[in-house]
Amino acid sequence: MTVPAASVVIAPTTGPPGTAITVSGSGFGANELIDVYFDATPMTLAVADGSGSFAGAQIFVPSGAPPGSHTVVAVGRQSTRAGQVSFTVTPPAAPALSLTPTSGAPKSKIVLSGSGFGANESVDLYFDTADLALVTTNGSGGFSAITLTVPASALPGEHWVTASGRQSGRSTQAMFLVQADWAGFRNGPRHKGLNALENVLSPSTVDGLDVDWQAATGDNVFSSPAVASGVVYVGSADGRLYAFDAGSGAPVWSVSTGGSVRSSPAVANGVVYVGADDSKLYAFNAASGAPLWNAAIGSQGFSSPAVANGVVYVGSADGKLYAFNAASGAPLWNGATGSSIYSSPAVANGVVYVGSDDWKLYAFNAVSGAPLWSAATGDGIRSSPTVANGVVYIGSNDGKLYAFNAGNGFPLWNATTGGSLTYTSPAVAKGVVFVASNDGKLYAFNAASGAPLWNVILGATVYSSPAVANGVVYIASYNPGTLYALNASSGAQLWNATTGSAIFSSPAVANGVVYIGSIDKKLYAYDLTAPPIPTGLPDPNRLMPNLMLRPQYP
Repeated sequence: MTVPAASVVIAPTTGPPGTAITVSGSGFGANELIDVYFDATPMTLAVADGSGSFAGAQIFVPSGAPPGSHTVVAVGRQSTRAGQVSFTVTPPAAPALSLTPTSGAPKSKIVLSGSGFGANESVDLYFDTADLALVTTNGSGGFSAITLTVPASALPGEHWVTASGRQSGRSTQAMFLVQADWAGFRNGPRHKGLNALENVLSPSTVDGLDVDWQAATGDNVFSSPAVASGVVYVGSADGRLYAFDAGSGAPVWSVSTGGSVRSSPAVANGVVYVGADDSKLYAFNAASGAPLWNAAIGSQGFSSPAVANGVVYVGSADGKLYAFNAASGAPLWNGATGSSIYSSPAVANGVVYVGSDDWKLYAFNAVSGAPLWSAATGDGIRSSPTVANGVVYIGSNDGKLYAFNAGNGFPLWNATTGGSLTYTSPAVAKGVVFVASNDGKLYAFNAASGAPLWNVILGATVYSSPAVANGVVYIASYNPGTLYALNASSGAQLWNATTGSAIFSSPAVANGVVYIGSIDKKLYAYDLTAPPIPTGLPDPNRLMPNLMLRPQYP
């Protein structure tokens, strides 16, 4: 007797290894068990209904299936009825890997997605040669939303993320650019004057600094540089904002404002902001220099802008603190002090702080501009505030550094230097507050108590503000214009270099380079003669998987 043939239908009918195939059939025995095969390999077990049909059984094309025609077969265990249909295996898609973002600082996060691996395959994810994560792909050989942390030791430059399948041997790589920016005056809205991500320059390497390049502007550079996305920005007394390639010093663009630019630029979300002496705040496209908007600020714009939570804040010589929508330039609020503002605002925890020539430090609600408190010092304030660990620090022309409770303005301590603290602003790192004085010294105080730790004679008046990075504090004297690198723990001098004239600008430290402007109309960049570089593109076949990793699932 001839056994009746059964019928099998599949969807799809073509695909690479790892493809999910839905199998349906009819003409089998009622309620019988049905084995489903891919070629001769058993894949799953289906159960027929009362009419001898089944639907929705799922199998996956084996990862080792070669391209060409294959057979999907369904066989009833009791009736022995069988049906088969052809499936064409196509060459597997090349594995692909995407990173979001594609650049960032050490310790930043990268979100990874991948495709083109085997179904349910274990895939190792490497940053350079370090195996950081193990992911199990889905039935289509893909994964998504897997997060890696960039190692703190990752040097500035090009690095590679590799995804390597343990079973298929397929691999793919994507480049990630490591860069630790200094994106504005005092490096961020809190004004700590700290680059905590610097990993090239240190007390043991900084003596190898040498001038890498110098770039000319049209007049004196009082402005302090900002570094972001491989570009360094600085203002000039010629009324222009300049953008230079951070690696080579090659001009990228420059753009005119209506007055001398003594303010320091701030970069956020692809926009660079700067004040000018024509009583305006300007916003430019950071990549092209295209003007986006400008807004009136009442008087001279010596104060440098701070950007936080979609708002840009800046002080003015008219005695007011201004807040604008960072995207549109629409005015949000302004808050009055008792005299001119040359201080640059700091923003932390929903509060914006700024000093005034009326001898007071002010705190305003960052959203509404409502005044919260003010605290008195012994003279006018042209120093800019620094906020760290619930304390706001600021210098005064009376020669003292003050510490106030950031929440209520309660005075915590003050420490005396030998000269006025005019324009120079404090930096805070690892429990120490650093500030320069017009007596030609740099001071270090205990940030909690104000106890003096050390001071160093620089030999000339200082208007520059210190920058701290990886155990080194950088500061410049006015005339002669000498840039110093000191050991942050002891104050011991590690290195110095002199520019062609006086220095009012404050140093920026980013990616193993120190940038500073000079009254000789130039911007300077100092780096190591032979800086360490990333290891380069690794060979996926030589990477060693970490067998202790536990798999993540997409």
